Amino acid sequence: MSASVNLDLVMLVPGKDERETFDELLSSRGASLGIRQLRYEILVHPRRDPGCLHEAPDILQPYQNRANRCLIVMDHQGSGQEDQPATEVMADLKGRMESSGWTGRAEVLMLQPELENWVWSDSPHVDSVMGWKERNPPLRKWLENQGVWPAGSAKPGQPKESFQAALREVRIRRSSAIYRQLAARVSLERCHDPEFLAFRRIMQEWFPITVTS
Repeated sequence: MSASVNLDLVMLVPGKDERETFDELLSSRGASLGIRQLRYEILVHPRRDPGCLHEAPDILQPYQNRANRCLIVMDHQGSGQEDQPATEVMADLKGRMESSGWTGRAEVLMLQPELENWVWSDSPHVDSVMGWKERNPPLRKWLENQGVWPAGSAKPGQPKESFQAALREVRIRRSSAIYRQLAARVSLERCHDPEFLAFRRIMQEWFPITVTS
């Protein structure tokens, strides 16, 4: 987007997978999220989660007069602050954003433990996008057999490692495009992760659909 364009939202994320996921959600799933159409920009920090955590105020400073709101997203796993509660890490960064000039306009979302946790909904599109459609055993059962998805659990214990292992098994190269396809096809009503629900709540509070008479 042009530097002269006034943005509704600027996001800072730690990688291409997050960029593709959130770009798909914001560009094509607005109705499902319950938000209006946005003018936004998504920045990827080259130093990933630690970069987002420690350098967000500086990176986003040029956008203070261009964007109405900012959202910083990072994984708890890999942030370097895994020994600290995610709520404390988020509160500290939000406080630094407020002090840097984003008062009342900044939020922080820390994915626990990482973005791949969002993948594991019960949608049949997960199997399809990941190359497991009509395979026997199905994806979830295969992961149970591998000992990484305990029976009765809503998610595998290691979401990223499970995601990568499932792709290797069917010889599909991991790419950011897979995350975009999942964001495009999986029902958002099937995703009950607290962090996803927090993302949707933040977006609805900031950018509600307005009804004109």
